[in-house]
Amino acid sequence: MKKTIVLILFFLFTMLGFEAWSQQSQEQVIDEVVAVVGANYVLQSDIEAQYIQFRMQGGITDARATRCQILEDLLFQKLMLNQAELDSVVVTDDQIEQTMDARFRYYIQQFGSQEKLEQFYKKSLIQIKEEFRVLVKEQLMVDEVQQGIVKDLKVTPSEVRAFFNALPEDSIPMLETEYEILQIVKEPAISKEELDATRDRLKSLRDRIMKGENFSTLAVLYSEDPGSSKKGGEIGLTGRGQLYPEYEAAAFGLKKGEVSDIIKSKAGYHIIQLIERRGEQINTRHILLMPKISDSDVQKASVLLDSIAGLVREGKMTFEDAAIKYSDDPGKINGANMINEATGNTRFLSNQLDPKIFYSIEKLEPGEISRPIAMINEESKQTLSIYMLKSRSQPHKANLKDDYSTIQEWALNKKRGDTINKWIGDKISKTYFRINESYLDCKFRHSWEVK
Repeated sequence: MKKTIVLILFFLFTMLGFEAWSQQSQEQVIDEVVAVVGANYVLQSDIEAQYIQFRMQGGITDARATRCQILEDLLFQKLMLNQAELDSVVVTDDQIEQTMDARFRYYIQQFGSQEKLEQFYKKSLIQIKEEFRVLVKEQLMVDEVQQGIVKDLKVTPSEVRAFFNALPEDSIPMLETEYEILQIVKEPAISKEELDATRDRLKSLRDRIMKGENFSTLAVLYSEDPGSSKKGGEIGLTGRGQLYPEYEAAAFGLKKGEVSDIIKSKAGYHIIQLIERRGEQINTRHILLMPKISDSDVQKASVLLDSIAGLVREGKMTFEDAAIKYSDDPGKINGANMINEATGNTRFLSNQLDPKIFYSIEKLEPGEISRPIAMINEESKQTLSIYMLKSRSQPHKANLKDDYSTIQEWALNKKRGDTINKWIGDKISKTYFRINESYLDCKFRHSWEVK
């Protein structure tokens, strides 16, 4: 069954894909504008950035047709961005931060850890986020327009049945096993002795700096921030709202060259030096030391989780109530449900789960709880979690009785796609655009008549 076209810009893989393509390319590529839509334009590098992602995933049989498809998708994006600008769509800094945080949690999971992501791209997470800020803002503006087009659309039961009945028999898909999972997450409490010892080590480093030793050298030798330590602790230019609040408050209060007192954030303990300030942007370097979790800290957290699981098994509280009371996961407010970052819903295919989670719930029956599992969160901190298998579907051919909600979603997506495509067709005739002659031979889905 063909998927309905969804106009979503995967900004992270697009940009990281372009970087990977640039690094791998052995020839110098001269960038150029290949299309203009209103006041916005599409670059050849925009096309190549997405092409490299398609190529990495395999399955390209016609390179030219693929690039033409990518160009038209980008034209759709720019058309909606142009409308967003005409409509004066406003996107707040909080919206941008929340979107980036959600996306980066997903991509860090794909890489395995924040450290691996930073090592692969040789940049700190803050630097990577800064490069995507404008793209995220534009995508949110496009989303606002797109949501405005389809927000009132609904499908009736008769439309769902008509949609399903219109599918050719050999096009009705097989649905794979899907899992719904609840979780309780505990961050092992670090002992006061370890916290004090970490502060003392950092104080010693600060004292050495104040006596004349080079901050950058000590950052290379001792900082535990993998993204910045090899660069002498330098983070690069950042604006307000991009750093930990405690870090930001201290950094913006420094004079050039000044070194802060010890600052505590979610990452650990920092000392910060201001390199320069440009208006509301600052460039800083820092040394980060992270208190270490001991085996006894982990054991205490494991015992607590075992006791929580026992209370649930004995019926003394529900798993959801236990999550609200004990879990350190911000997502506990969603009924303790694990959320699939790739889809936004609570259902996971087996290959969308961390292998450790999958193996911990694979043999459970719905309602059963796993033993405590050691995990690493998006901040590269060790955690322990217990998981309850909420539901497990069996592989089967889609049918209206068992999969009505899924088929309803397909029918609604098709209706949305049809509505968006009609909107695009209407806007094409009212918007200025130009396409480079090198792409005029493309077989587009819409009639992009050059003006």
